[in-house]
Amino acid sequence: MKRVSRVLLPMLVLALVGGPVWWAWPGTLGGWRSVAIVTGWLGYGLLFASLVTMLREPWLARVLGGLGRMYAWHHHLGVLAYLVLLLHPVALAMEALPESPAIAWASVAPLQQGAAGWLGWAALLCLMIGLGVALSPRLAYGRWRALHGLLALAVVVSPAHLVMLGLEQWLWWMPVLAIGVLFWRVLRADCGLAALPHVVAQVAHPARAVVEITLRPMARALAAHAGQFVLVAFHDGPHFQGCHEYHPFTLTAIEPDGSLRVGIKALGDCTRHMQTLEAGVAARVQGPFGDFGAAGSGRPALWIAGGIGIAPFMALLRAGTVAAPVRLIYLYREAADGAYHDELVTLADADPDVTLVAHASGDGAPDLAAILPEADALAGVECFLCGPPGLVDAAVALLRARGAADEHIHFERFEFR
Repeated sequence: MKRVSRVLLPMLVLALVGGPVWWAWPGTLGGWRSVAIVTGWLGYGLLFASLVTMLREPWLARVLGGLGRMYAWHHHLGVLAYLVLLLHPVALAMEALPESPAIAWASVAPLQQGAAGWLGWAALLCLMIGLGVALSPRLAYGRWRALHGLLALAVVVSPAHLVMLGLEQWLWWMPVLAIGVLFWRVLRADCGLAALPHVVAQVAHPARAVVEITLRPMARALAAHAGQFVLVAFHDGPHFQGCHEYHPFTLTAIEPDGSLRVGIKALGDCTRHMQTLEAGVAARVQGPFGDFGAAGSGRPALWIAGGIGIAPFMALLRAGTVAAPVRLIYLYREAADGAYHDELVTLADADPDVTLVAHASGDGAPDLAAILPEADALAGVECFLCGPPGLVDAAVALLRARGAADEHIHFERFEFR
């Protein structure tokens, strides 16, 4: 299934991008006019594909190889769409340039355009600002989210540009479908129509700046399993004002009654506020997503966790799914940051297949060269990593240098901004 999903996503993108280009191919028409036509429809197709890959539907994520992979494609396709669409007005100007520079300028100058030209430039400007914001990770989340919405406006304005240019009515299904995908995402994911109602049943503090929340379903329970993550929006409670924003959190346990436990570390304004969560707070949960820990089941494994990255491994250990020898390397700064440390020791002592190596690195970076196994101990071992991006990148590089093949190295990134 994993190999099939890796092929399906490129095939889907190829169809969404290639379809409009194939229909609009200028045939014998040559020169810059031909380039303008192709770049316009190629950019439209890339923008459409970028929309599809930002859908947050669990079934679609399973088919296409995971939500993280879809979002990576979403970002790359959006940037590529913008770069291609920049060539569209340039090609129009180059077509008119042989007549005179003045005519070339008039063919693209916003102040000299009709309604179609204005709409085209408005869509390009929205795309430019939206992508600029998307590439600004230090921008506050609320402001980032609001400005990133200009990309949605670009999706709405672009079809209007096509219609004003005289797009044949039977082809209106393409922009209508694009707008439909956009509203599907907004209503089901952003507005939470696809989410299930839960309530905070219990709050625990397993480490400094870490809170573990037990979410009890108010309707049907999610069919989740250890190693997956969910998107949760916390709303208001008796003494808690919710952020009302969906954030990804890895499951730390799934209870028999369908209740979910998630670990939340204070990494930003919203997650710091979540440290004060209390029982009775309403929440909505989307998912589940991912399949971390499923690859290589039944084979010896190396688990590397950094900080709150211990969450998926905690869920796997609590579920009792360890079926082969596992070496868990847990890295954190200080003893106060070692979430679930005592429970991990208890679980490891009770299972002869589990070896726990807990390491407090202090303020400096951990000495991975000394901590990780040597090459001979990695033969036939599945390596799973979860933690801060810098730690994961460094550990992956070292594992590769010691002979671990890429197909035996598994990690997920939660870069959904």
